Amino acid sequence: MIGSRSLLLVLLVLFASFKTTKALPLPADIGGVSEVSGYAQIKRGSAENDADLAFSIQSNDEAITSNGRMAITFLDDSTVKLTEHSQLTIDEYIYDPDPSKSKMALTFGLGTARFITGKLGKIDKRNISLKTPTADIAIRGTDFTATVDELGRSLIILLPDQYGVSSGEIEVITAMGTVLLNKPYEATTVSVFESAPSKPVVLDLTLDFIDNMLIVTPPKKETVITEERTTKVANILDFNSLDIDYLQEDFLSDDSLEFSELDINFLDVNYLEDLLNILDALAVNDEEDKLKQVSGVTIAGTTLGADAETQITTLITGQTISLIRNVSEYTRLDLDIAGGYTVILIQDGVSNTIRINGGDSTIRILQEG
Repeated sequence: MIGSRSLLLVLLVLFASFKTTKALPLPADIGGVSEVSGYAQIKRGSAENDADLAFSIQSNDEAITSNGRMAITFLDDSTVKLTEHSQLTIDEYIYDPDPSKSKMALTFGLGTARFITGKLGKIDKRNISLKTPTADIAIRGTDFTATVDELGRSLIILLPDQYGVSSGEIEVITAMGTVLLNKPYEATTVSVFESAPSKPVVLDLTLDFIDNMLIVTPPKKETVITEERTTKVANILDFNSLDIDYLQEDFLSDDSLEFSELDINFLDVNYLEDLLNILDALAVNDEEDKLKQVSGVTIAGTTLGADAETQITTLITGQTISLIRNVSEYTRLDLDIAGGYTVILIQDGVSNTIRINGGDSTIRILQEG
């Protein structure tokens, strides 16, 4: 009798624990690989899977291309196309027939990705998070490309729709400002998140050019060549011109000859690097003009926001201009925006001279470890 009661008690306990224990939901498929050429991978946790056609995609997957290309189509028919040497992380994706409940969060880490919205174009842009290392992107019914080079610089281009007109709007957002793209092939660049996006410009490009030329080049492996040279002292009488086959000698290959346009291999031009450099230069000029117009401040020796060359971050808050440099030593200098200063900052032997509003007063800061 006691044994029966014990058995009954055990069964009741097991039944209660079975009822109260919730099964963990299985990861849901949110899309699949719709195009693939060459070699590409889907990284899921520690597992690296070949990106075969129709391979299922889940949240937190990372799409990686090396010498291949890949397209991922989501449940709402949104598509992301990756060119060679690209990295994309799908941080979150929730699709619901009710647009207010749908979400998407993507991070472009490297390369060029073309984003074509499906039904997500109707979702509140606050529910869509698209990021690069240097910018946040807010979209509204848009077809666009995002290119990130190995330095983290971002190039965002709004693309036209099938009729050649604007496909929507893009807001490119950083800590220092926002720009709006609403014209076909309108573009902006961002070097670091702490600087404002460049002034939008309309590029004379085509979709084929973007797909085939804006490709990030992987780091080249260094090859060390050791050249052995033997020095021989010979008597001039030992020289015999008949020993030289002049027909076999290519004297035009001499490196000392003058470089000409014929030596340029136009197929080896880094169009992405050139385009980014041109837009960066336009951004510097625009930033200087904007600074003068908005604040009446002139700065020489560094730029507003984060300057990668001087490693100085310049901020304007109300009537205060701040210079911040945090490398081997930390310095923050807050100055009245109405004054004129020449700031000489020396940190561990690295010297930077900044002139604000002409530089009437001199401030010298010396820091050594």
